[in-house]
Amino acid sequence: MATCPPYPTNPPRPHWWQRGWVRYGALTTLLAISGLVILALVREQTGTQGFLVGLGLAVLPVPLLMAAFRWLDRVEPGPWRNLVFCFAWGACAAALIAIIANSFATRWIATATADPAGADTLGATVIAPVVEESAKAAAVLLVFLFRRRDFTGIVDGVVTAGVTATGFAFTENILYLGNAFGTDQLTGDSGFASVTAATFFVRVVMSPFAHPLFTVLTGIGFGIAALSTGRHHLRRALLPLAGLLLAMGMHALWNGSAAFGEYGFLAVYGAFMVPCFGLLTWLVIWTRQRELRTVREELAVYVMAGWLAPAEPHTLASMHARRLARQYARRHAGKQAARAVAQYEAYATSLAFLRQRGRKGRAGPDFAVRERELLDALWHRRDVARPALDHAARATAPPPVAPWPGYGTPGSHAGYGYGYGYAAAAYAGYGYAARPGGFAPVAPYGGYGHGHGHPAPAAPAFTPAWVPAPSSAHARSRPAYPSAHPAPHPPLPRRP
Repeated sequence: MATCPPYPTNPPRPHWWQRGWVRYGALTTLLAISGLVILALVREQTGTQGFLVGLGLAVLPVPLLMAAFRWLDRVEPGPWRNLVFCFAWGACAAALIAIIANSFATRWIATATADPAGADTLGATVIAPVVEESAKAAAVLLVFLFRRRDFTGIVDGVVTAGVTATGFAFTENILYLGNAFGTDQLTGDSGFASVTAATFFVRVVMSPFAHPLFTVLTGIGFGIAALSTGRHHLRRALLPLAGLLLAMGMHALWNGSAAFGEYGFLAVYGAFMVPCFGLLTWLVIWTRQRELRTVREELAVYVMAGWLAPAEPHTLASMHARRLARQYARRHAGKQAARAVAQYEAYATSLAFLRQRGRKGRAGPDFAVRERELLDALWHRRDVARPALDHAARATAPPPVAPWPGYGTPGSHAGYGYGYGYAAAAYAGYGYAARPGGFAPVAPYGGYGHGHGHPAPAAPAFTPAWVPAPSSAHARSRPAYPSAHPAPHPPLPRRP
């Protein structure tokens, strides 16, 4: 006797400590308590006036560093809450851990060796790098584990680590500059000859990138681990550890440069720190350009399926064109339209990276679901985003150059555009336009340029592969989806 399958049961309700608001509340409370404690400790060591002076001077490099890391993250911008968490962790939790652990370790070494001067040197060159880099790496680890969807490569690791280190350096600069101001108050020094001016020049002018440079090495290790396949578990564990060890070593070299003689600091700064900073800057910019190339290459399959317009992969692969599209939307349709265009660009970039991970065998079990979510988000923003992207494509496209006269009006030239065989309208096709000396009839996706001669050939008929089912709440208001879609999952390499 045949039996019907049982009805699906509801998933068990999570325990109270597993709820999202409980986790967010606990994390916010932890960071707030850490901030209050670190505020009290710094104020106790520097005094009220020293704290205010240190705060005013230490905040100066923060906007520049944050803008630099945000610029690196513009290709696939992560959520602001991740950056806020990283900065707060570095400024509050990591700084508190460093102050307590460094003070305790230095006092213990001084008591054990009866050499306070040697204890200070050992604490600065050995204890401080290990404690501080480990405390900052904890934020990168938390984002890597619990915000895995937002952590997909080297750039994400660099941004996460750099913002965390920026917050840590902000608190540390308050402490150093406040203590320097207190010293000047006792000695009566002022102006450029003061300890405050010297400390400001060394920490804020010469080396605002020092702490971010150290911790970025840890972030690169996590970023490479994020690019590794799931089968290489040992590699995924060792790469972040290797980056952390490099960060500790560079930090120890920087702190110990004062013990290398009169010109030891300048020698380490010029021969080691500046070249490393230039090399890492080149690396992250090269990685950013490679991400833009990935966007252009991976989105082509969605153009063939009808989800994207022919010129959109090239437009989305140019940061200049993206900015033009947002400006056009803001100027003609307001801030909401500009926000929709920015979301369209972000979703398209995430879709390209998702497709690349699937093609390289790094797709997770939620690949098809995530792809549907991104395509659905793109499709329902296309009416707002497409005119802006059209404008950006036309503004950034090189002018067509015709080597010889074309067919049609005497003396005219044939113009070649972009597209996949549709007539010239919003986009240019490879075909010919319909009227001599004029524009071709409007097709689903036309071309940019003018053409002469025959009408464009009809669009090829696709076999429907997948059509997402819109939810019932918006089923009537949503536009029809394309009749074709790439394979729900790209072919993955077989395991040997």
